[in-house]
Amino acid sequence: MAQSNHERVGRALELLNTGLKPFVEREMQANYGPRWQYEAVKALREQHITDDGLHLDAQGLLLILWDQWQQVFKNVLGHSERSLVSELRETRNKWAHQTAFSTDDAYRALDSVQRLLTAVSAASEAGEVERQKQELLRLRFEEQARNETRKVSVTPVEGRPGLGLRPWREIVTPHPDVASGHYASAEFAADLAQVARGLGADEYRVPRDFFQRTYLTY
Repeated sequence: MAQSNHERVGRALELLNTGLKPFVEREMQANYGPRWQYEAVKALREQHITDDGLHLDAQGLLLILWDQWQQVFKNVLGHSERSLVSELRETRNKWAHQTAFSTDDAYRALDSVQRLLTAVSAASEAGEVERQKQELLRLRFEEQARNETRKVSVTPVEGRPGLGLRPWREIVTPHPDVASGHYASAEFAADLAQVARGLGADEYRVPRDFFQRTYLTY
């Protein structure tokens, strides 16, 4: 079953969590020592604090990154990474609220996840997100190709003869009396009411005359 763009973003956020967690914990410990969790709590929500300790999902890790940027993370990450953190916080919130992602939005989310993972040296997770990006590009290319095929198949050809086609007048030759203009237009159609009453021209009343002047068509 094909993945939706919402599912692709969700999978990318899972990879972000896996790759980002060791980095966040390591940098927090390096700065605060054993009390790093007490400092992290200041940025977290209730759902991140359990009896067993901290539950650090992608949202929790991004919150810590943002809240502790000046004290901890600006020393190892740059301004572009801070922008990625801000963007991915919004992406995660949209995903959590079941917001639909267009193909372009999904690709943007995956690209931002990959960039942040690369910045924290989470090579394995970044590589998996790259694979997802390429798959998404392939699907978008196939969709665009199908749309172009549909456009070609429904393009009207009236008034646009194909290259090399001869005009119909050179292929279909009208009957001589029609071509000469001596055949009255009214004689092209029979008045069936007159025929039923035995009236009208012989070519409509007399079967032999009718079939002598009539050409079968399919």
